Amino acid sequence: MALGGGNFITQNKNLPGSYINFVSASQASANLADRGIAAMALELDWGVDGAVMTVTSSDFLKDSLKIFGYAYSHDKMKGLRDLFLNIKTGYFYKINSGGVKASCTSATANYTGIRGNNLKIVIEANESSTTAIPIYDVSTFLDTTKVDVQTVKSASELKKNDYVTFVSGATLSLTAGTPLSGGTNGTAADANYQMFLDKIESFSFNALGCLSESTTIRSLFATFTRRMRDEEGIKFQSVLHKHDNADYEGIVSVQNNPVGANLDDSSLVYWVTGVIAGCAVNMSNTNRLYDGEFSIDVDYTQAELESALKSGKFIFHKVGDEVRVLEDINSFVSITDVKSADFSDNQTIRVLDQIGGDIATLFNTKYLGKVPNDDAGRISLWNDIVRHHQKLQTIRAIEDFLPDQITVTQGDTKKSVVVTDYVTPTHAMGQLYMTIIVQ
Repeated sequence: MALGGGNFITQNKNLPGSYINFVSASQASANLADRGIAAMALELDWGVDGAVMTVTSSDFLKDSLKIFGYAYSHDKMKGLRDLFLNIKTGYFYKINSGGVKASCTSATANYTGIRGNNLKIVIEANESSTTAIPIYDVSTFLDTTKVDVQTVKSASELKKNDYVTFVSGATLSLTAGTPLSGGTNGTAADANYQMFLDKIESFSFNALGCLSESTTIRSLFATFTRRMRDEEGIKFQSVLHKHDNADYEGIVSVQNNPVGANLDDSSLVYWVTGVIAGCAVNMSNTNRLYDGEFSIDVDYTQAELESALKSGKFIFHKVGDEVRVLEDINSFVSITDVKSADFSDNQTIRVLDQIGGDIATLFNTKYLGKVPNDDAGRISLWNDIVRHHQKLQTIRAIEDFLPDQITVTQGDTKKSVVVTDYVTPTHAMGQLYMTIIVQ
């Protein structure tokens, strides 16, 4: 007689045998999610149209030329270098559309934009060839950098590379360099920003940067941020330049301008977006040294700095020969009994956003539709939340946490669970009051 075997749900088998379940340990434990992810819409001279590009810090360092059209060290990458000082991953969207791809008789640029006009195709005789049929080395150059070379007998053998798509029916003939031309950038229409926000809504990130100086676009980003935070439960902060009177904990308004010719006034949004996204949950950007590449206008009096803080402005100031963040705050200023002054502190918001995001992920992955809503199930959820908060306390992101401050009860329906939670976020030292008594 065959022995019984296989998986089991309940212990109701009739045949003798071994019934063994193989399951993975749940990955949705009470872990703290990493930070360091930012999203931005950019006006670019090169790059994918109509899609969000995912770029890691190592991608940017190694492949900036093929992603953005310029080498990492190029002056046009200054803002992105500032951003990547403090982030691990960026989601980018080419906001200018309607451009034209540069082209020549033998190739067409892969992307629209003026950067394609700096491409050229060089066709040379292959020196090592010993056959009667001509063999060619077809090279693609971006400025003076050779980015691709292929050895072929005819144009039909040429493969698309990271920069151009070859015309298969072209006739190959020796040339010292045939430049591509006719590439244009297109425009950054207002509707494109809405398209970007629609696409980025499904991504998870810590900070959203807006470089536009348009009041309409800044308001669009502010409205999107409020909707995502308050109605969708998606927690991130948006960084805008001089978006006065935002009065919301999800908006960081950068006050300073860069100093120098041909610079966008919003250039400091790059660095601030990076530090907002990348700052650890148990840290603050207050008094943080600006280590980016822009010169910053910090010509403010003490009275002006105090006024900036009171009106919810993220501002840099000069400390000796250094430029530092005055205080890590957002634009929230309307203090009430429901929302205290703590909500204007970005360190507090990071803690609250961390808790909101982590517990939502925990519940949606481990409990939703899987764990019964009975005493045992609610105790399990309570234990996971307690362990999560204990980790926050271990890294000193919160303090004075006691497990009995969390309650998990059944809601108004059999499906719903109600969690009541009390936390006290810690704050970095910001002021020193000292009395010296001379005896």
